[in-house]
Amino acid sequence: VQVVESGGGLVQPGGSLRLSCAASGSLNSLDIMGWYRQAPGKQRELVAAIITDGTTNYLDSVKGRFTISRGNARGTVYLQMNSLKPEDTAVYYCNARTYSGTYDVWGQGTQVTVSS
Repeated sequence: VQVVESGGGLVQPGGSLRLSCAASGSLNSLDIMGWYRQAPGKQRELVAAIITDGTTNYLDSVKGRFTISRGNARGTVYLQMNSLKPEDTAVYYCNARTYSGTYDVWGQGTQVTVSS
């Protein structure tokens, strides 16, 4: 299984970005996909996740501003980020994994910079 992210960039405070993630390979046992972020000098943190039944989970600081959703193709997820703040600046990573541990795969990351 491989994971590829896209859609990062530079945006002004209050702006929006949409990140895309595509997982490929043997995805029959895929259980959960999530977006994580890591800012310089900080630990990687879960931003949003979605499981196969559609249940979502969000970091408190992004609730109401970010939305995770699935695409039509299996293994595709998006992160719509609105009302972006400078503190959202980080490298954003997509993750695809199974509960059984069959695989736990990370993308290469995409930089999001919120600055005026």
